[in-house]
Amino acid sequence: MVAALSTEWFAGGRRCHRKVRITGGGGAVEATVVDECDSRRGCKDDVVDSSPAVWRALGLDTDAGEVRVTWTDA
Repeated sequence: MVAALSTEWFAGGRRCHRKVRITGGGGAVEATVVDECDSRRGCKDDVVDSSPAVWRALGLDTDAGEVRVTWTDA
């Protein structure tokens, strides 16, 4: 399971290849940060983008497009 974080949260790459805990849909999973969602190029400032495996593990509808989740460093 992988994720991308918006620019500020990506922290200049300091979170790259580290695990974050994503909570939503009544569950929580750990995912590895592998990329930045560049806020200077159109990505919102509060984005956690993740693979479909994360959505499925949280029981979220992968067709929803966008849902509210929270995250912390794992």
